[in-house]
Amino acid sequence: MSHHHQGLFRLNHVAAVLCCLSVFAPVRAQTVHALDSVDVLGTAEEELKESLGVSVITADDLAKRPPATDLSDILRREPGVNLTGSAASGMRGNRRQLDIRGMGPDNTMVLIDGRPANSRNAARQGWTGERDTDGDTNWVPPEAVERIEVLRGPAAARYGSGAMGGVVNIITKRSTDELSGSISQYNTFQQDSDEGDSRRTTFMLAGPLSDKLGFRLFGGYAKTQPDALNINRGHAYEQGGIVAASGKTGVRDKYINGLLTLDIDESQTLDVEMSFNRKSDLYSGDTQNLNGYATGSGGNFVPVTDLYGSETTVVYRTDLGLTHRGNWDWGTSRIGLSYGYTRNDRGTEGLFGGPEGAFLSESASAQSRYVSKFKEWRLDGEVNIPLFAGGLDQMLTVGGEFVHESLEDPGSMRILTLAGSSFEPSVLPGRDGNDKLDYNSFALYVEDNIRVTDALTLVPTVRFNHHEKFGSNVSPGLTASYALNDVWSIKGGIARAYKTPNMYQANPNYLLYSRGIGCMGYMSAAGGCYLQGNDDLKSETSINKEIGFAYDDGSLSGSLAYFRNDYKNKIVAGVDPYGQVVSGASNPYLLRWENTPKAVVSGLEGNLFLPLTETLTWNTNVTYMIESKDKTYNQPLSIIPKYTVNSWLDWQAMPKLSLQATLTWYGKQEPASFDVRRNEEVEQAPSLSPYALVGLNAGYEINKNFHIRAGINNLFNKRLYRTGLNTGTNNAVIKGAGAQTYNEHGRALFVNLTASF
Repeated sequence: MSHHHQGLFRLNHVAAVLCCLSVFAPVRAQTVHALDSVDVLGTAEEELKESLGVSVITADDLAKRPPATDLSDILRREPGVNLTGSAASGMRGNRRQLDIRGMGPDNTMVLIDGRPANSRNAARQGWTGERDTDGDTNWVPPEAVERIEVLRGPAAARYGSGAMGGVVNIITKRSTDELSGSISQYNTFQQDSDEGDSRRTTFMLAGPLSDKLGFRLFGGYAKTQPDALNINRGHAYEQGGIVAASGKTGVRDKYINGLLTLDIDESQTLDVEMSFNRKSDLYSGDTQNLNGYATGSGGNFVPVTDLYGSETTVVYRTDLGLTHRGNWDWGTSRIGLSYGYTRNDRGTEGLFGGPEGAFLSESASAQSRYVSKFKEWRLDGEVNIPLFAGGLDQMLTVGGEFVHESLEDPGSMRILTLAGSSFEPSVLPGRDGNDKLDYNSFALYVEDNIRVTDALTLVPTVRFNHHEKFGSNVSPGLTASYALNDVWSIKGGIARAYKTPNMYQANPNYLLYSRGIGCMGYMSAAGGCYLQGNDDLKSETSINKEIGFAYDDGSLSGSLAYFRNDYKNKIVAGVDPYGQVVSGASNPYLLRWENTPKAVVSGLEGNLFLPLTETLTWNTNVTYMIESKDKTYNQPLSIIPKYTVNSWLDWQAMPKLSLQATLTWYGKQEPASFDVRRNEEVEQAPSLSPYALVGLNAGYEINKNFHIRAGINNLFNKRLYRTGLNTGTNNAVIKGAGAQTYNEHGRALFVNLTASF
């Protein structure tokens, strides 16, 4: 579903060389070549969005298949996109987030109207890399979305740190020329009462306030019930009436977002945006190490029976943005200033041994809840200048950004104690009790969209990023598009991408402890091992390549692309100790977060759009993973299907009636076979067999003001149950899960009613 944004416009004069860029104000350019009239290419960003690894989800797509919880339900059906946990161990297995091209959720950047949404950075990263979060795709209700752009591979590298896998840009609806509004009510009803139902109420209002001032306001409330406490009974370990493996966590969302757009004059606009969100988890029994059965009895833990359905975590997100756009006689400009503030208020977690990630009781901890605070200031801007140089039409882009980010998390940096007993080492270099970390970084980038011939377009890019702690990164890239004839084209690209260490991995005050079960065997006799943050890490890097062909005759269209990402310096918890420390009478080994040498991800993506009749269309995309593994232990980077097929038929049966049938077919999923943390083979690692999900829905326009859509998800009631974790330990609680580390809900009915004016 690619959209073509070939933005051509007429100019009387053409600007040339941009001497310098200040992100604080638009820059003037000197005109060195003039033409009476010339068609100018779109920007490099627009041209990159024509790459094979880019797809677009429209508001109409969302209306036909409204997601039950957040936008990830729809995004998972795009080429190269899956939902996975943050760790191949299966910890937090139902906390599945977007994973583009098998690079893992932490390498997928989420943008909202072009600005990064990084609230998940306020969630602690566990020993194996998992986070207790659903990510950043749930801050905007689907009814407020104009479109979603999904960029994979080389096309995503231009967005900087964290975009190695890809970028999801959620673009919201804007103000309208006339006053308009809508209210929508969405509900899902699961056939099995053990699976949580969902409901969502949203409103939208937009229009002019004056001749030059427009507004847009949306908001709403959404709630998904948690799965039943023992939904996986009969599939996972059970003790004392409590099943160790939990189902999906429930959520309660409240959001309000306002946008004011001022037309300063014919050339300039100013956007002021304010967004406030509150998202809470409704506890389903999930803990990192599946010790829910133990917490049922209380003691050092809050019993899961007491916590079930309660708000164990509440995340508050505030986002403020100011954006100026100019359309000048020499080109266009954009400059933006934004502020993001996330507060993660959650129960006190264990930071050691089996209790890591479990909620501690008041008798076991000094404080029942802690709040982590993540703040981000961002100043960015760019200018786009059409040029005619060397006999070639070009569109030059020069941009930059300055970012200040800080994280304060007293809960994760606290002294390690449990029920009055201390597990804190006597002396640990770098651990000084400071629970706050802040960094500055800046970037400059240059891009040029060059029309070499009528058939050949080249886009060279280079981005320079400097981080005050982790140094400099240069990310060059080149994409090309060549039209063989009117219908066939070849497209490809290569780019270097990167990601700086996060503020948990890099903070020496972030300390985790294992008494021995989570360490290599020989460490148990010494009293276990510590994992400490490492402020001497390198940034992760990846060389992303893509090449393929596309066909489009104005009716039938399709493409096939090969991609390969060569991944270097992935950050993981180290397994080789670099020392020992004194902790009471024992001398535990000391580990830290480290860079691993190399990994590789490669595969094929294809799509086909076929109009069967004037009213019936068929759309299909396929992703096939050739490999996704690290080159040290030959283990998967994340647990994703060998192939994924998404196919749907759209039929406009009558002017007011539309019907849709959908199919998603997942291939075999192979889990890790070796537990790197314990340096041993996983005793049982069953794979997950292929399975398919089928859906049917219909929409009817009752009149110009009322529209209803209803359907059935998972028509044939294919269900999956979470059986545990996938680790090498012989603990009966968690062994043997393999890839069966998440729940797939069964048949459900959904209804969406929208009233508008």
